[in-house]
Amino acid sequence: MQYPESRPFKIAVVGPESTGKSTMANYLAAQLDSFAVPEYARYYCQHLNREYSLQDEVNMFYGQVALEEAFLIRNPQVLVCDTTILTVKIWCDHLFQHTPAEVTDEIQRRPYDLYLLMDIDLPWEDDPLRDFPNERAHFMNIWKQELNSLHARYEIISGTGEQRLENGLQAVQKIMQG
Repeated sequence: MQYPESRPFKIAVVGPESTGKSTMANYLAAQLDSFAVPEYARYYCQHLNREYSLQDEVNMFYGQVALEEAFLIRNPQVLVCDTTILTVKIWCDHLFQHTPAEVTDEIQRRPYDLYLLMDIDLPWEDDPLRDFPNERAHFMNIWKQELNSLHARYEIISGTGEQRLENGLQAVQKIMQG
C-alpha cells in the first residue's frame, strides 16, 4: 500500500514479551489524543488450543495489517501501534527458521516514523500467551538487529511505572517536534 503525503505520524511500540508494550501504546494514544492499534496476535491466540503453526503466523500477519488499515481509515494525525508485523517475522524466524516473503515484503512497504523499543528492565509478568521468560535478552538483541537492518529510527525505553511512560512520551515528543 502506498501512503499519501498526509499520512499520520506512525509510532510502533515493540520489543520482547512482558515489557509493557500495550500499556505504553494505550498511554501514548491517550496523551496524543489518538488511537492505539491493538496486537492482533493476542486475540488470535487466546482461544487457540494447540501449538501455533507457520500458517497461524501468516494469519496473524494479515490480521495485524487489517487492524492497522482499519484505524488508518479514521485519518488520525498520529497512530500508535501496539506491535507491528515485524513481530511476525521475529517469531517465524525463531520458531520456524523461515519467514514467508509476503511478510518480509510488506515490512519493507509499511513505514513507521518512530519505533519505541521497550527495554527488558521490567519484571516478567506471567501470561498464558507468553512463551519465553528466560529469553528476553536474546529477543532484545534480535529486535535491535531487525530495527537496525531496516535503518529504523528507534529509541529504547527504560524505567518503571510512571517514569517509563513519561520516557516514552518524551521520546515521541522530541521526534515530533524536531
